Amino acid sequence: MIFSRNPFCAFFFFALLFLSLTVILKKWHFGLQENKPFGDAARPDGLTPASDRLLQQLKERQQELELLHITFDNIQGFMDPGLSTNDSENYINGKLSLDNPLTAKTDIGCEELSGIKAVDFLGSGYTKTVLKAALSQGLFVALKSVNHQGTDMRLCMEDFQDSQGCLELVSFKLRKEIVLLRRLQHPNIVELRGQCQDSTLVGGITAVLEQGMPLQMIQLLQSPWEERFRVCLGLVRLLQYLSRSPLGSVALLDFQPRQFVMVSGELKLTDLDDASIQEPACQEDSDCQLQFPLCNFTLRCSPSRICEGLNEMRNLYNAYRYFFTYLLPHQAPPLLKPLIHQIMNSTGDLKQSINETLVAFEEVLHMYKSGLHLENLPPSITRDYAVLKGMRSVANMEYRCWPSYTQQGCVLSVHSAREAALICSSHPQCTSFSLSSEKTWTGRLLASFRSGFSHLVPDVNSAVYMRRVKASGAVL
Repeated sequence: MIFSRNPFCAFFFFALLFLSLTVILKKWHFGLQENKPFGDAARPDGLTPASDRLLQQLKERQQELELLHITFDNIQGFMDPGLSTNDSENYINGKLSLDNPLTAKTDIGCEELSGIKAVDFLGSGYTKTVLKAALSQGLFVALKSVNHQGTDMRLCMEDFQDSQGCLELVSFKLRKEIVLLRRLQHPNIVELRGQCQDSTLVGGITAVLEQGMPLQMIQLLQSPWEERFRVCLGLVRLLQYLSRSPLGSVALLDFQPRQFVMVSGELKLTDLDDASIQEPACQEDSDCQLQFPLCNFTLRCSPSRICEGLNEMRNLYNAYRYFFTYLLPHQAPPLLKPLIHQIMNSTGDLKQSINETLVAFEEVLHMYKSGLHLENLPPSITRDYAVLKGMRSVANMEYRCWPSYTQQGCVLSVHSAREAALICSSHPQCTSFSLSSEKTWTGRLLASFRSGFSHLVPDVNSAVYMRRVKASGAVL
């Protein structure tokens, strides 16, 4: 070996080996790491790498808000795009905040919320918590605030170990939603009734929204077709608005039924924090792909290198697979089914734009409201019924039908007495029906069908139709 020939080299080698082992053991003992001069310790500017990454994410969220053309006025300078190292010191000392006085006029502010009483828990998600609250004037609203125990907060704490910075970061989604709710106003988007931002609290921002009920698809599936069509029509009108909104074409990236609520029978979008106002950039057509579990679509890359129409098509196909598929075809009026099938085929294959889809929906609505789909019903169909106007039946013998507006009987919407007579004649147990002045959202009448009743009482707003009995005693 070389050491036996040169004792000095052997001595030098073992001395170097001993010195290296000593240095390694000291580094291990004091927790130092190679190639990481600062590790998680503070850098000369006072920031740890984790704090630096958190600041970078906060700046990225700010840039996202700036795309919405919102000007922030923060006296501590954090909202300035040119965040300097001086701001890093404020962050370390806990002085850095997202104090954003959103200046749009709203009715409900911090003063009105000071004595508010939460009466119910409506739900929570990764980022936000929603409570039902009663204001002093008896108005019920939904209060949306940051979910301190949510998944977003938990993951942020695991990454950065900074409760103040994480609350700031997580609150950005709610801030973005408030901005979008101010910019995007439509009958099928929940109304922003106000907001409160307490600058003394980290992440202390609350959005005050009109109160709705979470969308229950199972319950909706059991409702009359007319109400299910109303939900789909409202959704198409909303998507048509989003395709040409004041902010441009808006994509709902997290398109799920849970993002919607029902307000007085109307579908309304309530979660906007995952909305995107930018069409994707592209170099070639393959960059403009829409990928779904069962099929994919490719749009053309425009000369301006933008996937024009991609947001619109994404929204439309999601509407088809989450709403139309379940709500439109089932129990549709027989004479309207050809139009419904055309809508299903065109949206399922993305053959039509949102504007063309809305035209098709409006045509269905017009035919349904006007009764044009019933033109072939013979006028003589009501001759088998004796009509008693100004009367109402009591002590009724009800029977159930589906889907009915009531669970204890058979109440359906009809365009006229002719359509009601057609329905009654198709129900073996039906012996009479009545029409009142009560109407649905389309202006159609509500008809109550029954198998019998005890007697009649006067009612100027009602008319009773009784099936005539043959001489043999059988009902016509």
